[in-house]
Amino acid sequence: MLIDTHAHLNAEAFDEDRQEVIERARASGIRRIVNVGFNRETIPSSIALAEQYDWIYSTVGWHPVDAKDMTPQDLEWIESLCGHPKVVAIGEIGLDYHWDTSPKDVQDRVFREQIRLARKVGLPIVIHNRDAHHDVVQTLREEKASEVGGVMHCFSGSWETAKMCLDMNFYISFGGPVTFKNARQPKEVLEKVPLDRLLIETDAPYLAPHPYRGKRNESSYVRLVAETAAEIKGISLEELAEITSRNASVLFGFK
Repeated sequence: MLIDTHAHLNAEAFDEDRQEVIERARASGIRRIVNVGFNRETIPSSIALAEQYDWIYSTVGWHPVDAKDMTPQDLEWIESLCGHPKVVAIGEIGLDYHWDTSPKDVQDRVFREQIRLARKVGLPIVIHNRDAHHDVVQTLREEKASEVGGVMHCFSGSWETAKMCLDMNFYISFGGPVTFKNARQPKEVLEKVPLDRLLIETDAPYLAPHPYRGKRNESSYVRLVAETAAEIKGISLEELAEITSRNASVLFGFK
């Protein structure tokens, strides 16, 4: 039994066959899915999906790409949703220096506000980090994010960065890119991450694993990530599934 700790099954890419995609995930042994709401449009649909399926959960947060659009009222709205029984984390939040859509100072403010909110309500955080390793780590330290911990979603940094995140009470999650044949660094980092701090995900519909690279990703493909992770760790798929599922349950508080 596997857990996909990060998906976007409410995305438009699934509008034609969402139910079939979810049924395929269940049939392939996916026990739980954490679906991510990250702005004004996706938060309501993510919660609605979690309310429809008892084994799907939701996060609520504001993505750094959309940081310029977040108002104080939006932050209050996110806080009001944190008590929802199917909301298990705040995210995805963080910094994105790849897409030039929100100024860095705005991203920084929105990131910090949401870490403070997470500490206030006692929820873990889901971190988006693209080309901003140093600033993400520094902000997590300054805002005492270790008090709530969380997950470094689809980790793409170095082992040195991973160690700093592990020291701050974060799990390290790997998705489709770790299965790519040329993915030297992610494989090396995964090999070093302690088993009790390892998570797997799809980020569906994005970042499909080999052999579906470049196509639409879906939650059932998390098994391919698990197979690669098990091979790198030198353990059975069953053991890898058990360990990562237990880790996800501890982090997100699954009953």
